[in-house]
Amino acid sequence: MTRAPEPIRWHDGRLDLLDQTQLPERVLFERQTSLDSIFSAIRSLKVRGAPAIGIAAAYGLVVAMQPYRHTDGDAFMHALLAAARRLRNARPTAVNLGWAVDRIVAAAQPDGNGAIRYERMKATAEAIHAQDRRMCRAIGRAGQNLITSGCGVLTHCNAGALAVSELGTATAPMYLAHEAGVAFRVFAGETRPLLQGSRLTAWELMQAGLDVTLICDAMVAHVMAKGAIDLVLVGTDRVARNGDVVNKIGTSGIAILARHFGIPFYVACPSPTFDPATPTGASVVIEERGADEVRSVLGHPTAPAGVKVRNPAFDVTPHELVSGFVTDAGLLAPPFDQSLLALAAS
Repeated sequence: MTRAPEPIRWHDGRLDLLDQTQLPERVLFERQTSLDSIFSAIRSLKVRGAPAIGIAAAYGLVVAMQPYRHTDGDAFMHALLAAARRLRNARPTAVNLGWAVDRIVAAAQPDGNGAIRYERMKATAEAIHAQDRRMCRAIGRAGQNLITSGCGVLTHCNAGALAVSELGTATAPMYLAHEAGVAFRVFAGETRPLLQGSRLTAWELMQAGLDVTLICDAMVAHVMAKGAIDLVLVGTDRVARNGDVVNKIGTSGIAILARHFGIPFYVACPSPTFDPATPTGASVVIEERGADEVRSVLGHPTAPAGVKVRNPAFDVTPHELVSGFVTDAGLLAPPFDQSLLALAAS
């Protein structure tokens, strides 16, 4: 089965990121050579999806510290901590970013000169990448049986291979079910304002030969009412301690509709996306992006110049609307304040 290219390539100290803003027209990898380029790639959504952002940030710190390999330990750590502070602010909502940055900084903390610290950082970044591949496979196995023959699955935004290292989170069960010969349909919402569903999810699922239908975000209620959707499966950028889900804007509306129509609503995520330090979704800083993303579509104006705009990138889905979490540790059921804390302790 042909799949979309992996969004992050690391080889012999070189980091290449797939520029997802160019998809589906062009498949373009950009070499990352500095902290500035990596910060810009994350901030401008050239690389996106919480797990992929974390992996890119881990490698990004390694690349940023390459010029400091021959410095003493104190100078190395001073430069690393400054780079880490900046990178953490590239996209504050995705918990994987801070988690990965913290792991890289911790790897550099023990004694040693710049070269020794650099090698520990590089090994840790590679371990994070490998861990994400294993977790995606495990998520796929945990959720594969949710997808049955003839069912319709709705997903939102892109929680696919382009958002992680390999199979995706929400799409991992779809890929494994497809490989097992299960015949089912996927409905992908377009995901305004940046169209990640149409540009990315629909493209990558078609690349893999899945049966995918693209719908506008405003069509979800109609398609559900017609009985075409049997399961909602989305990803997430952060899960609070009580099970509240922070995901792409529009997710909470889909969850409300799913509850109304009696459709199971599942959230797929790797373990590091759970943030026990955040009590509820109300505690999460929601990224507000630029107004021109809403005033235009792919650079073409679609609204009056200067009209006021709200552009939150994420919303919060209350935990009571979530049927379960599909994780690398298996399916987690309510009450989430117990099952998610057990996941964090494992």
